[in-house]
Amino acid sequence: MDRKDDQSPQGETARILVEFLEVAITSIVLLKGIYPPGAFERRKYMNLVVHSARHPELRDYIHSAVSGLHPFIQKSYGSRVEEADLEFSLRSFFIKLPFSESLTRVLPQDCRWEITAYFRSLPQASTSKDAELWIPTDTQQWQQPPLITPIKSMCSEPLSVQLYLEHPGLSEPKA
Repeated sequence: MDRKDDQSPQGETARILVEFLEVAITSIVLLKGIYPPGAFERRKYMNLVVHSARHPELRDYIHSAVSGLHPFIQKSYGSRVEEADLEFSLRSFFIKLPFSESLTRVLPQDCRWEITAYFRSLPQASTSKDAELWIPTDTQQWQQPPLITPIKSMCSEPLSVQLYLEHPGLSEPKA
């Protein structure tokens, strides 16, 4: 990541969001029971108790995936967001996240998971080596439109973030 870009207002907003996503994804993986609770350890983030992955490969996978989003996020937000306002708003996601567990289905033991990001526009491929880790695609996640369960929305101009669960449609075959 280029130091100059990271020190810009857009770079600071992107850094905060990337850090948030890393902690949020780790929290969701824990809440969904994909790995045993012993695979995570408690730590503080934004004055809240959250979890981080103990296993280096899991921790590195999540970190490299969300770090690769930095140029996409940076391109998406052209002006500075007040850091204190942003962090206050993002904290509410962590407070709401444990309540979403009751809205989800129990996952099978051999389930797979992935990190998917949606953006309105993509940065130039040459702007970051990390961006090359993400593959733009037009394929659909589900064969049928998914059922969507909203969990939390946040708007802190010019930023808007939504947390929701996607479930296969009722007629979706189980893989």
